[in-house]
Amino acid sequence: MDELGDIRQLPLWVALMVLTTVEKEQAPEEARYLLTRTRQEVPLTASRAIIEMVTTIMMYRFEQLSQAEVESMLGLTLQQTQVYREIKAEGREEGREEGREEGREAMANAISRLLTKRLGELSEEIRSSISGLSLPVLADLSDALLDFTTLADLQSWLEERTN
Repeated sequence: MDELGDIRQLPLWVALMVLTTVEKEQAPEEARYLLTRTRQEVPLTASRAIIEMVTTIMMYRFEQLSQAEVESMLGLTLQQTQVYREIKAEGREEGREEGREEGREAMANAISRLLTKRLGELSEEIRSSISGLSLPVLADLSDALLDFTTLADLQSWLEERTN
């Protein structure tokens, strides 16, 4: 690869390959140069891939360092890395799922309390049926509960929706 010449004069994709062979002492400076050049020459969508490649190359070159240390050496912020974006997206999705589940549970509890006020004490079996309902079915139940005058009305409604 030495025959290819100065890494700074090469096309960016070739320079990435050469980065794997430059002297270890020279690698951080050349990697930072390639990152700067990437930001200047490459559209954002492609630049993310190059940033990831440079980071990965440097992780292998400096395997004794953590990813955070390599990113610091390169002048990258954690937010610019794919790993960070993936973790953030995963966290958002988990948060949404937890929020939906907590909202569903809160709605089931509220409906159970309203039904208890309207119809009297609910059996554990009915409470369990209500707590197992999906959010859309709970929404339907919240509309229907004002029409119930007996526990039998509620039981009938639940049987229709759960069978």
